[in-house]
Formats: sequence, C-alpha cells, structure tokens
Amino acid sequence: MTTLVSVIIPVWNGAERLPATLKAVDRVISTIEGAKPRALKFQLIVVDDGSDDDTRAAAYPWADLVIGFPVNRGKAAAMSAGCRAAGGEIFVFLDADLGETASCFPVLLEPLVQNQADLTVARLPQVNKPAGFGLVKGLASRGVKALSGYSSLAPLSGQRAVRAEVWKRCGRVYTGFGVEVGMLIDTVKLGYRVMELAVPFGHRETGRDWGGFVHRGKQFVAVGLALWECWRKPVC
Repeated sequence: MTTLVSVIIPVWNGAERLPATLKAVDRVISTIEGAKPRALKFQLIVVDDGSDDDTRAAAYPWADLVIGFPVNRGKAAAMSAGCRAAGGEIFVFLDADLGETASCFPVLLEPLVQNQADLTVARLPQVNKPAGFGLVKGLASRGVKALSGYSSLAPLSGQRAVRAEVWKRCGRVYTGFGVEVGMLIDTVKLGYRVMELAVPFGHRETGRDWGGFVHRGKQFVAVGLALWECWRKPVC
C-alpha cells in the first residue's frame, strides 16, 4: 500500500533561497519514489504568501502545486492553505530557506511511517551566531507545559511532520507565528503521540539587529495569542 506524503513549504520573498531548498527536496523524493518496493509517493506544495519578488516563478520548476496569495497573510494562513490543497495522509512542513539541509526531512517522516508517532518536530543544532535572548522560546516552552503537560525542547520549530487526521482534528484557526505552538498543544491534548528529533537542518538566523528584534517581537505576540486561545478554548 502506498502512502501519499504532502510536503508543504510556506514562503514569503524567498526567490533567492527557495530554489536550493526545493532542489534538495526533489532529489530526495526522486530517490525514495524510485526505490522498490515503492511505499511512499509525494506531492510538493509551495504557498507564496504575498511575495513581491519572483518567489512564485522560482517555485514552478520544482513544485507540483504553487498557491499564491495576493497579499501577505502570515505563516499560519499559508500552512492552512497548503493543507487544504494537500491530498496526503501525512503533511511535512519545511521552511523555505533550509537549502541543501532540506534533504534531511525523511528523518521526520520515518516515525510516522513506522507508526511510532503522530507528530514529529525537529530540534535544530545550536548556532554560534548571537540571536535573541530566549524570551519567545521561554514563553512557548512554559506555555506548552502549562496547557498540555508536555515538556518541549523545540516548541517553535517549523520543521515538522504530522498526520493529516491530526491537523484536521485540531481544527483551530491558528495565528501567524503561533501556529507551531498551538498545533503542539492541541496535538498533545487530543492524545496523539509527539516525538522531537535532532535533525541537522540549517537556515538563516535572525541576529541582534533591528530586523531581528522586530521579527521576534511579532513572534512573541503571536505565541502569546496562540497560548491565550488554547487556554480560552481548549481543543478538548
């Protein structure tokens, strides 16, 4: 029996970095689909979240489906659009700037295929570049623990794989950068199995400059809103 896996990549203004990521994913897909017996089939979906560069054109040579928003609607909306269009039994979410390291995504997939987990989350390697002060991650970790009882080491990681049925049962309209935290809380509360895995993904890190602080500020607000929503309206 063949399992369809939908790889969903939300992206905003990623024309420069997206092609390398898609090329790496496509190469792995070709290898897996070419193996005998073939147990997995893939569709690659790119959701262009209102980019004002050539992101959409950069995606077309590699993606099976490109979805484009006329304006930027945020990461959660892009992920949701990708899921609605996806036909897979498993969804794999990847950031657009992973480059060659995107080829590591099967590590996230394996526990679901082997029925060992229902949601897998990547723990990325430590980086030497000074970034933020841990406020967003701290808020997310404490919030996930308080609302679900689960101790997460990577609550903000965008690299994850989840069964389609889990995403549909969560059923919540998540907000912006709070989508990962909300998904994690709801998945645990619904009784599904979560596994966090060390995966050597690498992507662009925001630094301690104005742009980095603005990004983390938006992320902090979005995570706070997601936690508030999960507390105000528990999934079960």
